[in-house]
Amino acid sequence: MAKLTAATRKKLPTKVFGLPEKAPGPGSYPMPDKKHAAVAEAYAKHDATPAQQARIRAKAHRLFPGMQMHSLKSMAS
Repeated sequence: MAKLTAATRKKLPTKVFGLPEKAPGPGSYPMPDKKHAAVAEAYAKHDATPAQQARIRAKAHRLFPGMQMHSLKSMAS
């Protein structure tokens, strides 16, 4: 997974955020690639409301059809 710096995050289009109304700020869940989308889903389970979790999950699967959730351990490599 490529490191997402603050500068890069600010340049991302709002359409790649799980919660675009918060973009590019904290709690917006950026998803520029499949691994970031999986991480966004994982973090949302702990930090987002159930309604936000559903929106983030739907956005991830809309951006990356057929995406499977992976454990964070398997994404480290």
